[in-house]
Amino acid sequence: MSALQERPPCPRPPGAPRWVALFHRPAGAGSWTVGAQSPYRAPVLYAVGIMTRTLRARGDEVTVALWGPKDGAWHLFDTPAAAEDPAPATPSGQPAPGPAEPAGLTERMTGRRHQVLLAGLSKAGLYDLGPEDDEAVRALADRLDEPTVRRVAHWLSVAGR
Repeated sequence: MSALQERPPCPRPPGAPRWVALFHRPAGAGSWTVGAQSPYRAPVLYAVGIMTRTLRARGDEVTVALWGPKDGAWHLFDTPAAAEDPAPATPSGQPAPGPAEPAGLTERMTGRRHQVLLAGLSKAGLYDLGPEDDEAVRALADRLDEPTVRRVAHWLSVAGR
């Protein structure tokens, strides 16, 4: 959606204030859907950047609304920069952790990349992995960003067909 077009009215998310990204795709159902939510802003902004880029690459128009806590209540924040660019990245391509982001989130994201790679290997027909294989998968999960891991898993699943 261009900057000159008006954003459709966005409903406030239910529940306690937290960081929530809502997406509106006119070509879809035309309603707002939750795309990402977290108690922390950085992972939501990262997800907004990735999802927006993916949808636009498919040729979809997308509008993003970013809700978050402000003074203990819901607040609708501006999102143009978040929709164009994911959260700042480190030299390795990983999103830079936000100041309030716990170390547990980083561990969960690494675990998720590890699971995605293992699923890709399974689809490629590699089920009986030894300790060396697991260590190699962990090394990849530590070093690659989420989009790259998904791409590698896709290659593996196509190879297994």
